Amino acid sequence: MPTYQWRKSSYSADASNCVNVAAANGVIAMRESDEPEAILTTTPAALRAFIRTAKAGAFDRIQEG
Repeated sequence: MPTYQWRKSSYSADASNCVNVAAANGVIAMRESDEPEAILTTTPAALRAFIRTAKAGAFDRIQEG
């Protein structure tokens, strides 16, 4: 498993409920600060596509099944 240099948003201040992001070997890793052992990974292109889609409002009306 790679060693990640985790970063969090400067908007998070001292909050313990934020998302940390890291990049290594062409992979983007994300984790929640309150559960750091659960790490999700994706590619930069897939993350850009997800963010672009979210900003466009595609997930604004998701209904739970």
